Amino acid sequence: MSDDTPILLARDGAIARLILNRPGKHNAITLEMWHALPRLAAEIDADPAIKAVIVTGAGAKAFSSGADIGEFATVYATPESSRAYNDAVRAGFHAVERISKPTVAMVNGICVGGGCGLALNCDLRFAAEGARFGITPAKLGLVYSFADTKRLVDTVGPARAKDILFSGRLVEAEEALRIGLIDRLVPADRLEEETLAYVGGLTQLSQYTIRATKRIVQEMVDGADTETPVARRLFDDSFAGEDFREGYAAFLAKRPPGFTWG
Repeated sequence: MSDDTPILLARDGAIARLILNRPGKHNAITLEMWHALPRLAAEIDADPAIKAVIVTGAGAKAFSSGADIGEFATVYATPESSRAYNDAVRAGFHAVERISKPTVAMVNGICVGGGCGLALNCDLRFAAEGARFGITPAKLGLVYSFADTKRLVDTVGPARAKDILFSGRLVEAEEALRIGLIDRLVPADRLEEETLAYVGGLTQLSQYTIRATKRIVQEMVDGADTETPVARRLFDDSFAGEDFREGYAAFLAKRPPGFTWG
């Protein structure tokens, strides 16, 4: 894979990195990159060696400045091309959201528009001091989709979501942490270290627990307000699982567990 590949999947042991790789364009996301996301997400899910994923942008200036506006004259040239492009964006978001393994967006610098949408589709968002976030349809005369608006509302609440979308303003990292748009804020020179420490810790825990929990939470996000058959099966199966047997045996023996599921 060459250095000019616009989106990279790199592996380092149990941790994969999904890297937006256009630093000279602030990692603006092209149609080619939207199309690549479902394929790369499927590759991550199919690789049993991968236990956790960091989603990030190349360079220190930007996670992503959003969809590449330079393509808009082409991709939005007709109603048909507009629908096809929007479907590609939706499919890219959906693929990242549905990766079965935990995903952490590691955000440096600017995280705007489709870039912010991509980060919101990750399970968690860790950001460097100085990072800035925004979603700017009001500056372009666009409307954010129902699914993307709901995700923002679910994350920060309806009033704050309206503020972000109405104004198109950039939200500084400290405010982003305060309103729940990000989950952890660290000095820029420690962002990678702290993200890797957290994600590395996840790889040592029960993968059954983590993936089942992610699936159950997704059932709730998808609208379930009572226990679903999927959630009940995941709960019941855990008590007969190899990780549970190892977990309580390790606890009784006062030793670290050696989980093997997955």
